[in-house]
Amino acid sequence: MQNSDPPQPVRPSIVGFALDLPNICSLAGLFCALLGIYYAIQGVFPAAMIGILWAVVFDWFDGAIARRLAGRTASQRAFGTQLDSLIDVVSFAVCPAIVLLSYGQYSPWFVPGAFAILSTGVLRLSYFNVFGLMDESTYMGLAIDNNGLVLAFVFLLDGLVSRGTFSVILYITLLALAAMNVAPIRTPKLTGGWYYGLVVYALVMTAVFGSRWAQLP
Repeated sequence: MQNSDPPQPVRPSIVGFALDLPNICSLAGLFCALLGIYYAIQGVFPAAMIGILWAVVFDWFDGAIARRLAGRTASQRAFGTQLDSLIDVVSFAVCPAIVLLSYGQYSPWFVPGAFAILSTGVLRLSYFNVFGLMDESTYMGLAIDNNGLVLAFVFLLDGLVSRGTFSVILYITLLALAAMNVAPIRTPKLTGGWYYGLVVYALVMTAVFGSRWAQLP
């Protein structure tokens, strides 16, 4: 009698996960981060800040959408978690690193700072993927999406002080964020009304940076 191997489970298609609404939201955030990187490389920093800000907005809302959708499978939830984490690396570690390098006109002196924000970003996300939240509402270290929010706020000083002075401010800010991303401190997970505050913040800052962008030669 011939033995037959047990049937293998049918794996879903990779592209099929792109049709999941929370993942669509995550990918929209990735597109915003890509725009941030593109404009940072071009030296158009107001546009880069707009891209980063909306990457944060989509990053916040993909999880909120996922929690409200009924009937999502375990595979969809697991895939969405991994997708969100990988996009966070691009949006809030790679993008700020490129902003710093570009603002520093790609001087080798800015490479250590770029590496610091990039390496602590991946360390922080790896830690979170393994250990998760400290409790239902507390992170270990500063959540990486705050890098984008703080970076945009600090860029309000660009043009108000000399370029050299702002380069130092930017460098120190990103080093401080890198340290806080991996620091043994407890930070709150912002939910509820904070979502509305984030949207208002993004809209106001978009208007400010949009005005600056329009004034560029």
